[in-house]
Amino acid sequence: MIFGPTPLEEARGAILAHTLRLPGRVLKKGTVLDEAAVATLKEAGKREVIAARLEAGDVPEDEAAERVANLLMAPLIAKSRASTGRVNLLAESAGLFTVDVGLIDRINCVDESVTVATLPNRSVVAAKEMLATIKVIPFAVPGAVLSVIEAMAKGRQAVTVAPFRPLSVGLVLTELPGVKESVMEGAVEATAARIEALLGTMLPVERVRHEEGPVAEALTRLRKAGAELLLIAGASAVVDRRDVGPAAIVRAGGVVEHFGMPVDPGNLICLGRVGEIPALVLPGCARSPKLNGFDWVLQRIFAGERVTARHIMGMGVGGLLKEIEARPLPRADAPRTPASPIAPRRARQVCALVLAAGRSRRMAPLNKLLVPDQKGLPMIARVVDNVLASRARPVIVVTGHERERVEEALAGRPVLMAHAEDYAEGLSASLKAGLRAVPPEAEGVLICLGDMPLVSAEMLDRLIGAFDPEEGRAIVQPTFRGKQGNPMLWSREFLPQMLALTGDVGARHLAAQHADRLVEVEMADDAVLRDFDTTEALKGLPEFAGKR
Repeated sequence: MIFGPTPLEEARGAILAHTLRLPGRVLKKGTVLDEAAVATLKEAGKREVIAARLEAGDVPEDEAAERVANLLMAPLIAKSRASTGRVNLLAESAGLFTVDVGLIDRINCVDESVTVATLPNRSVVAAKEMLATIKVIPFAVPGAVLSVIEAMAKGRQAVTVAPFRPLSVGLVLTELPGVKESVMEGAVEATAARIEALLGTMLPVERVRHEEGPVAEALTRLRKAGAELLLIAGASAVVDRRDVGPAAIVRAGGVVEHFGMPVDPGNLICLGRVGEIPALVLPGCARSPKLNGFDWVLQRIFAGERVTARHIMGMGVGGLLKEIEARPLPRADAPRTPASPIAPRRARQVCALVLAAGRSRRMAPLNKLLVPDQKGLPMIARVVDNVLASRARPVIVVTGHERERVEEALAGRPVLMAHAEDYAEGLSASLKAGLRAVPPEAEGVLICLGDMPLVSAEMLDRLIGAFDPEEGRAIVQPTFRGKQGNPMLWSREFLPQMLALTGDVGARHLAAQHADRLVEVEMADDAVLRDFDTTEALKGLPEFAGKR
């Protein structure tokens, strides 16, 4: 192709490179200049134009785009009319779009004149959605280039749409004492929404005890009812191939093919089969409507693929779906690892309780919370300032012993006060006084201790960032080198159990009862382990003078 300034005497049949506005007429870019157009240009005083002239063997842009598009055509894929060197490919059905990435890359590397852009591999698409666009960059493509591309693509299927099948899906929901009904309902709603989006239908849900036998019996009933896909949503997350869900699949006459996947969220998925029917034990994150590894497996099954262990093990690249603070840090590297700069998708509303009601018996006659640092700032003021610098709101301070002096130490700070009249009865009394003041809009409660002044706002925000009850992270606890510390963040769902506590105990023991809802966040230093409730402990905190 010859491109550049073209005398009008040689312009007939050339392709105009730029739009020209002439008296009484507009000649658009891409116009093939005929006798009338050339005459109009002469009348306008033009002597030459910027144009492209095809040489022997050149293929015009629309024809070239059409030929490349024809190479990519497949069932359930339609194409648009070629225009300005472009042809679009469109889905004729909802389904799973797949791409031969290597072939598309090779086509794009043949010559700069031909480009093919597609959706990401394994995209879920709707009917009439654009899948790919073929764009010829210049006004023509050398015929030899097209010949190379055609030889390269011969016998290959570059793009496909596998239509979703209207499968009947059976769901077994297991139950344990103490699990809230709203959690169970959320699991059903999220699963039903996924199934319906893929054109499937849900059979009546089977709700049974979280035991191998009842789950296996439920699977058998669902098979007899016509289930073409079996799902188990456990009240407790599966942690081993021999756990309740996988064991129930085997007991129902099936096999467990793979446990775990390199996709996060979604690690704890279990893939099995009962006869020819796929059977999945869902990860805890499947309770959430947000994208997770279960979605990837479900989409392939509905698209007619037989998902195998090898398929799942090949999902690692791109499998980091969401940045979460709860993702464990290598122990040795943790102090050098900065906090993630990626903000959570939606900020959870978390309030903070600062427990400042205790009698400080181990430091008597001093009140540890009022011990000033070298700048004269009482310990409780330093703790509250750290909490106020975090995302937690509101901040509620629970008072008891020496109430007036604690309130005086916090004067002018934007905190709410909750007084525990019965503080002498122990920690639970102080905790309950604070919990009663938690506003109804708070989704979580961060329980901070008044004698831990080294816990920074950044640490508190990392705990808040890891909090996501919908994805199973309803209790968040900091750790340092594997040792559990404070403060702890609790979902609102645990407030009734916490309000039922008695005596000089906190809520920590409840975490063991809900281990499947607990996530640990490894911290860079030991501040989350260090409280200062004795004069001896204060010696390790040079910032404090050690006097009241």
